[in-house]
Formats: sequence, C-alpha cells, structure tokens
Amino acid sequence: MYQIIQPSIVLIQTEIAGTKGDDEKSLGTGVIIDDQGDIMTSLHVVDKATKITVTFADGSQSEAVVAIAQAENDIAVLQATVLPQLFVPATLGNPGAMQVGDEVYVVGNPYGLYSSMSAGVISGFNRSFHSPESDRVIEGMIQFDAAANPGNSGGPLLNRNGYVIGIVTGIVNPTDESFFVGIGFAVPIGTAAGGLGLPPY
Repeated sequence: MYQIIQPSIVLIQTEIAGTKGDDEKSLGTGVIIDDQGDIMTSLHVVDKATKITVTFADGSQSEAVVAIAQAENDIAVLQATVLPQLFVPATLGNPGAMQVGDEVYVVGNPYGLYSSMSAGVISGFNRSFHSPESDRVIEGMIQFDAAANPGNSGGPLLNRNGYVIGIVTGIVNPTDESFFVGIGFAVPIGTAAGGLGLPPY
C-alpha cells in the first residue's frame, strides 16, 4: 500500500514574509491527484506564501503556485512550474464506504521527515474542527488516530488499498504545543475534490 502512494507524495516548502522583515519557512505535504500533475494540499500550508517549492518523489524540485483555493474546507490545488518526466497520480477512494474502526494510514512529511507513514483507525465522522490558523470552523471532517504532526498537513489519509479518502488538515492538542495526542482530522476527498470541480473518485 505504501508503494502505491509514495510516488504521488510531494514535499511542500514555503516562505512567508515575517513581521520583522525576515522570511519564515514552513513544511507541508501534498498529493498528486490527476494526469496534469495537479497537487492537492491544505490551504493553510501555502496561504500567504511568497514562495512555494515542491519536491517530487524522484527528488526533482520546482516552484509552484496556488491554482485553486477552497477556503471553507482549507483545501488548495497547486500547479508546479516544471513537472518531473514521470509522475504517478494517486487513486481517489470513497470515504462513504468507510466505517468507524476501519484501518487508515497517513503518509506525509512530519517535521520534514520525507514520506513517513503511520497507521490507525477512523475514530468518527462528521466532526467539526476549528482551525488554529483562522477563525474558520470546518464541518464534516473525518476523525482518525493515525499519528499526524506538523508537516503532515495537506497529505493524504488512505484506506487499506492505498486510495486517498481524505486530506489531513489538523490535530487537536490540549496544550499550546504542536504534537499529536491521538486526534487528527481530514477533509473527505469527496468534499475536497467536488468543491474544486474535480471528480470525487
């Protein structure tokens, strides 16, 4: 299953103008979703970025721009300036076919550790999540307990077949720190893709 999704995973590095005139850097994850090489991620990963750099599975890099933004669901689609010669779009799955307790997997770049994988189960559906990056409350989320940490945002939530059923958006933590305590949230892929005019799966 990991071998299926790994060629579709993208490391996203951004630069944002800091308040003191210096650039702040951050990391995130994206997943290639179609034959045109479009990259889906979380909007908060790239929001207000002055520069976006994507690294593909073959190690090649390119600058990228936000082509589509869906603020209400914290979803963005990036387009790279230069695509690798070969890339593999992920297969989109059907989260509606999943049940609480079903196995799920997260693949992304936590703390810059490229293409890391964690496993867990679906903990609930139709959750509400208050994004700490904005005042927005996102409805209809998938709750899961596979480990997700800073750098996983924008990456895929997968079923056991390696199909993308959601886009990892955030975690809940009772402290002011950003580490995983067992509660993560993902936007269902049908919501993310449908709102962007893409076929859901």
